[in-house]
Amino acid sequence: MFNQRTRAKVGLVLAALLTASAAACSGDPEPEDEVGGTADLTVFAPEFPEQNLKGNLYTKKLEKKFNINFTFQTTATDPGPAKEKRQIALASGDYPDLFLLVPWVDQFTAPEVMKFGQQGVAIPLNDLIEEHAPNIKKALEENPDFQAMATAPDGNIYGLPQWVDCYHCSYAGKLWMNSQWLENVGLEQPTTTEELREVLRAFKTEDPNGNGKADEVALSANVRDTLIPYLMDPFIYNPQGQSPSRDSTVVLNNGKVDIQANKDGWREGLKYIKSLYDEGLIDKGAFTQNPEALQQLGDNANTVILGSAVVMHPGIFVSIGQEDKRDTQYDAVPPVTGPTGVGYASYTFPSVPGATFVLTNKATKNDQVAAIKMLDYIFTDEGQISGSDGKKGLDWAWAEEGDVALNPDADPLYKTFEELPEKEAETVESRVWGALVQYNNGREFRDRLVQPMEIYTPAGYERRLQEATTLYEGKEAQDQIYPYWGVWIDPAEASEVASLQTNIESYTTRNTLAFITGSKDIDTEWDAYVAGFDGLGLPRYLEILQAAYEKSDVK
Repeated sequence: MFNQRTRAKVGLVLAALLTASAAACSGDPEPEDEVGGTADLTVFAPEFPEQNLKGNLYTKKLEKKFNINFTFQTTATDPGPAKEKRQIALASGDYPDLFLLVPWVDQFTAPEVMKFGQQGVAIPLNDLIEEHAPNIKKALEENPDFQAMATAPDGNIYGLPQWVDCYHCSYAGKLWMNSQWLENVGLEQPTTTEELREVLRAFKTEDPNGNGKADEVALSANVRDTLIPYLMDPFIYNPQGQSPSRDSTVVLNNGKVDIQANKDGWREGLKYIKSLYDEGLIDKGAFTQNPEALQQLGDNANTVILGSAVVMHPGIFVSIGQEDKRDTQYDAVPPVTGPTGVGYASYTFPSVPGATFVLTNKATKNDQVAAIKMLDYIFTDEGQISGSDGKKGLDWAWAEEGDVALNPDADPLYKTFEELPEKEAETVESRVWGALVQYNNGREFRDRLVQPMEIYTPAGYERRLQEATTLYEGKEAQDQIYPYWGVWIDPAEASEVASLQTNIESYTTRNTLAFITGSKDIDTEWDAYVAGFDGLGLPRYLEILQAAYEKSDVK
């Protein structure tokens, strides 16, 4: 099982889909230490368990370095209540100087950023960045996608998003298969859809766990980590997971905004998935169970009963570091090809558009300068590592000669090591801001984290994910990806778009499951299903997205 240090990081980072700690380039200049007078900065932020932002070691470091007196307005990390509390504060006019948020808890959407910017609630950051934030300026100039995410159509930066280029997270729908079971049934990893069927049949019927019982589950998933993209991609590119809404099937078809869920390839994919389901090769709970229920399958007492699962990383379905080493049996299977030779990998853009850092018109000029200098420090290596991992010398250290980076071709930068508690009551959480500091967290930096070479240990887990992801990288349909991160929807149309999107995606998901499970007949009811999109406003939805795309700078 994970040790204390690892569990603490899981609470702050792995639970957020294993987004690791990191920052900018080690040669970046640090911002000036001196600011004009004490800044009294009121900050609205989510607070993680045991974190205690007011008494936090990292808070004290920033207060001293930038002469800031923080007052925190905290929320829990439950997305619903956090979003509601933020919206109430804004509606009442009793909002803070600074919103410092986390995407997977709550953040400002791009239309919200534009709306509050136009209203004067969110102040433009352009001049502050130009004058006081060389590291932020550098990150924007060197990363066109980050620039597109941050810059509203009027040219103003009303808020900054986090940039979290989690490599393994960008290909979330990986098939993890039990290699020991493959050996037991005398088969290799599948490379085609029919070979996959053959493997799943063997897992289901040939007693690969050797206990003499028909208790094997060939393939499963959960309601959060859907198996549909992996099984659909051999027939048609599935962009699900590409946008902030995991149910979106929006793509570009020859430069025109479209959806995949009404295409013949989608229908063929559904037929294939249904055939596996009808044969009992897909766990019936795969579409309804929560992640905890899936992990119970993987952690089944005494006997391994789970043959494969489609999830981002194996720790979702089996506890890592078990004594019987069952977690080491699962390896990633590259995308399989379908009857026409297609074999895509679904891609997820690594960051969420919108804004997590928003300065409001309640902040004085002195507060504004202190806040942007603070964020500029977070954009440095030391600023972000300390804020995400803890105290230098206790929780992390710079790399030394002989250390090997996550990417062996990259120069190693830093390493983390086991916690040595200074006092019994102290926790890692009390020394970090965790997910609050994940800015300029690009792959170039993340590749420089020192990792052990043994991938089947908890300490080498990130390298295991890195190596698995190379099997998927580059197999996405790059010309079909709709670059939503750089497309800004007019605030006047935001509510309409949100309503249309909700209805269309709900309809898609509901019918996809109905066709797979057989409550709808894909042969006799497909045409009516396709026609139903028009009644949901699909033409209008695509019209708005197309117009916004054509106005963007990401074509």
